[in-house]
Amino acid sequence: MDLKLPPLGEGVDSGSVVSILVKEGDEIAKGQGMIELETGKAVAPVPAPSPGKVTKIMVTVGDKISVGQAILAVEPAGGAPAAGAKAGAPAAKAAASPNQPVRLARVAAPEPEEEEDFADEPADDESGPAPAASPSIRRMARELGINLRKIRGSESGGRIVMHDVRAYIQRLIRVAASKGGGAAVVKPAPALPDFSKWGPIAKRPMTPLRKVIAERMSQSWSAVPRVTQFEEADVTALDALRKRHGEAFEKKGARLTLTVFILKVVADTLKKHPAFNASIDEEAGEIIVKEYCHIGMAVDTEQGLIVPVLRDVDKKDLATLAKELNDLAARTRDRKVGMEELQGGSFTISNQGGIGGGFFTPVINLPEVAILGLGRGAQKAVVRDGKIEPRLLLPMALSYDHRAIDGGSAARFVLDLAKGLETFDEKLCQI
Repeated sequence: MDLKLPPLGEGVDSGSVVSILVKEGDEIAKGQGMIELETGKAVAPVPAPSPGKVTKIMVTVGDKISVGQAILAVEPAGGAPAAGAKAGAPAAKAAASPNQPVRLARVAAPEPEEEEDFADEPADDESGPAPAASPSIRRMARELGINLRKIRGSESGGRIVMHDVRAYIQRLIRVAASKGGGAAVVKPAPALPDFSKWGPIAKRPMTPLRKVIAERMSQSWSAVPRVTQFEEADVTALDALRKRHGEAFEKKGARLTLTVFILKVVADTLKKHPAFNASIDEEAGEIIVKEYCHIGMAVDTEQGLIVPVLRDVDKKDLATLAKELNDLAARTRDRKVGMEELQGGSFTISNQGGIGGGFFTPVINLPEVAILGLGRGAQKAVVRDGKIEPRLLLPMALSYDHRAIDGGSAARFVLDLAKGLETFDEKLCQI
């Protein structure tokens, strides 16, 4: 029987094989690591779903594999029932329930007699296994009326990616045009010029993480009508609190930063405005409001942006949040976070203050409906009680999904957030 790659969690459907932890002839136990897989965000072992003796290893280091793809062939231990079908079933279910729709105009497939331009396609065999593809690709194919079995995947193991679907659609358009069809509904991407004609160039392959970021940002940009609400918060008093209590926190092994205060205030603001702590289920026509507060913190790493999640932020004190934030950020930069620590977020904060950025428009981290972007606080001249005085102002940018949230709600959210930062209760700093 074959042991297949099980579902990996929310928004994760594939990864690259970093190492193989077993060899042919090994006896493996249920739960024992088969391979180590890099999902683009983390490296973690993949456990065996059932015991047995390894008879064949079906992947190699560097392969990109998808949920449901065979990893090992094993001889069941003690006549254990075959688990290959069971291992594949959850993958099929996951593939059939993607988080994000891709909104494109529907394209009718050509009739059989119009397919002379498709001689290199794989056979349309409905009895064979479904082709490997991400949930978002499968969802898009359903919406466009495209049979993925007719597309030849270009990734390892025949996995179908967005490039393959685009190429197939472009060929559909060419066939329709050659038969006198109407105007194309999807424009092919323009071919790049040969940049080397004008000077030296260097080509660098996109890392797995960069590909994940590119795909998810494209999905978010295509699917969500977004608006960004800007505001400045006066954090002069808050910064004074940080300096006044920072030493006491350091003695307890916790580094008190403005971000720690912001986490606490954001959690309180989400409780007042639960619409921002939600997701849209388009298929069911529902808005899912989460009663937990798990906040993702975008971390800038050498490999790219990674968003680990802090759990139950609303239930933790400042010292606990400070310790967890420092630990999580450090392990994220070292790529030592587990896959479960990258899932389940209900709201995201992207803080560019450490780099020195100001206002920006953050892209919503689907399937969430809002994200808060923070810049670096700067001293500015402010009129208070008729007098001009220097104050530390923090630039804030709230991007939100206009399908779920209206402009008035967004304005009230950022104003309440600013007020919470400006009137933070010093009693919460006691440890």
